[in-house]
This record gives sequence, C-alpha cells and structure tokens, in this order.
Amino acid sequence: MKKAEPNTNKTEISAPAAAGLASTVAPVAAGLTPEQIEELKTRAARADENWDRLLRTTADLENFKKRAARERMETAQFAAAALIEKLLPVLDHFEMAQAAAQNAGDDKLASLQAGVAMIQQQLKTVLTETGVEEIDATGKTFDPALHQAVSQRETSEMPEGHVFQQLRKGYKLRDRLLRPATVIVAKKPAANAK
Repeated sequence: MKKAEPNTNKTEISAPAAAGLASTVAPVAAGLTPEQIEELKTRAARADENWDRLLRTTADLENFKKRAARERMETAQFAAAALIEKLLPVLDHFEMAQAAAQNAGDDKLASLQAGVAMIQQQLKTVLTETGVEEIDATGKTFDPALHQAVSQRETSEMPEGHVFQQLRKGYKLRDRLLRPATVIVAKKPAANAK
C-alpha cells in the first residue's frame, strides 16, 4: 500500500512550464540593478508591514464594534434601573396609604389625604429629576405638536384656538414628547340665526 503524501499546498509546475517561466523572469531580473532590487525588497517589506497593520486595525475595529454593541444592549437593559430604584419608595408609600385607608375613620381622612398628596409630590420630584416635564396646556394656544384635541367648545370666555380645558396632562422627556396633553379647544360661538 502506498502512503498518501501530505498536502503542502504547493502548485507543481511541469519542467517545460518552469523553463518558460524562468525565461520570462530572467530577462526582467537581469534588467534590474542591485539598487533597484534592494528598493523592491524594501517596498515589499513595507507592503508586508502595512498589510499586517491593516489586519490588526481591522480586527481592532471589529472588536470595538462588538464591544460597543454589547455595551449598548446592556445600557438599554439597565437604563430603567436607576428610575425604578427611585420609584420603589413611592410604591411603598402608596401601599402604606392603602393600608391606612382601610383602617381610617372620618377623623383620619384629612391625614390620609395629606399623605397621598405627599406621595404624589414625591413621585413628581422623581420624574422631574429624571428629566420629565409636565405640559400645562390650560389657557394656552392650541399646539398640535404638544396637544391632542378631543373636542371643541363654543365659548366667548376665551379666544378661538386656545385650550379651554385640559382633560389629561401631557409629558415631555427633555425635548421628546412622551404623551400629548388631551384638551378641549375653544371656538367662537355660532351666531344665532332667527
């Protein structure tokens, strides 16, 4: 049995082809001076060095992209953690207020209302600290970018196109609209025709 020879990935060239190749390369090499040959060797060495640098830079860029994508994903997953940590005490206070409401008599109703008002203020403070801003629309000119009109009301108390009543507050997170304010817009009363 014949043993298989290891593959060395070298292309075998037949003798006539090798002779033809040598005859082609020999005149080119024969026409170069030793200085030109040295310059070609120097350029080849620089080309190899630049190729290695390109490969390293490409690998570094790929690693950076992977790391940045991983950090973005982690940031998105844990972005709400700080806000949730601030909201947990508010939730605790709401639970205490519910327990107090079940046991409260008429005389304790005022203190329960005060406690709920304090919890509401605590929640507003947490939201303000995170960049949330209320949109107060009452009496202001209707702005479709900030307000959502659900109806119109004829009135002479307010100029046409102004917010007559705010039904639900709107909120912005810095410059981004989270929820538009739901409003009723004033319009001129219709002329009574008789």
